[in-house]
Amino acid sequence: MNENTFYNELEKLNIYLTDIQKKQFKDYYIYLNEYNSHTNITTITELENVYLKHFYDSILLSKTIDFNAIKTMLDIGCGAGFPGLVLKIVYPHLNLTLLDSNNKKTTFCKCVVNKLNLNNVTIINKRAEDYIKEKREYFDLVTARAVKDLTILSELAIPYVKENNYFIAMKSDYKEELNKSINGINILGGKYLETKNINLPNNEGIRNFIIIKKISKTNQKYPRQYNQILKKPL
Repeated sequence: MNENTFYNELEKLNIYLTDIQKKQFKDYYIYLNEYNSHTNITTITELENVYLKHFYDSILLSKTIDFNAIKTMLDIGCGAGFPGLVLKIVYPHLNLTLLDSNNKKTTFCKCVVNKLNLNNVTIINKRAEDYIKEKREYFDLVTARAVKDLTILSELAIPYVKENNYFIAMKSDYKEELNKSINGINILGGKYLETKNINLPNNEGIRNFIIIKKISKTNQKYPRQYNQILKKPL
């Protein structure tokens, strides 16, 4: 997917980028490659793959929920900024928090934010079970892209979500994980609503979005310490 194809495919989703946004994506791609030459951030570096598998793939999340109604968003395990920073470019109104325990990735994200002149982005280099003390039940939307098994991820993510708002996990394979996670999701105050399956262009695969609504407050004892979650998922 080259740049023009990227714009055209977004228009099919009723997303029309300004010239500033197009430049931000181009600069993001250039800087990703420059940074990756000395610090390993991603294995995907070819232009066509970055625009498809990082940029376009991230934006598909916006087809699962009305982003105009989202004010605060948390991206857990943000990596190189996918999907968080990509969605911030498309939806500048977002008050975005990026969370990752990997210092080199949060350092990269800070550099991207500065280079692209993005406002209202908070970048946190902490573990999810530690940062919860500061932002429990704070966010309209919490997401994670290809992060951990859902039995583990649900306990890390759902406590951050405001009541009547959403946790959406981005997954490739998901059915077995989801079946094992339903009980834990309910314990944490969530309710599984549906999984939306969206095709990438040119038969490049399917992206699955597991949509969970927060229907009641999460007990303060969750999330537990990470080794406890691993040892005995809910």
